[in-house]
Amino acid sequence: MSEDVYVVRPVGRVRSPLLERADAPKQGDEGAPDAWLEFDPGVRDGLRGVRAGAEVLVFTWLDRAHRDVLLVRPRGDATRAETGVFSTRSPDRPNPIGLHRVEILTVDGDRVQVRGLEALDGTPVVDVKPLLGPVGER
Repeated sequence: MSEDVYVVRPVGRVRSPLLERADAPKQGDEGAPDAWLEFDPGVRDGLRGVRAGAEVLVFTWLDRAHRDVLLVRPRGDATRAETGVFSTRSPDRPNPIGLHRVEILTVDGDRVQVRGLEALDGTPVVDVKPLLGPVGER
């Protein structure tokens, strides 16, 4: 594999009641509690235009993931065949980037409250992007 290195700096952190992996649902729409994204003051201007009611994609760095995993049993089900991580949403993977589709509930300065985020408390947030519709609806 290539030895290239890319620096990704967190822009904030997740604040959630989810403290342990065992507490987190497999997906955000499976009972994830409301959570806050706390952004660093230096990126506050990047939140301009972010509004309650919008759906966004939150990218996180799953800092407690195992990076040496290439095969998993989907959803942790021992009866299922091993599958490569690139065809699953397993948090354990070589580059543990989390992708979360969430609804914005509140924007309060450099804090954004969201619904549907299954990330653990303290998880680094690396980016937020608007959710776009099909090509014809952009």
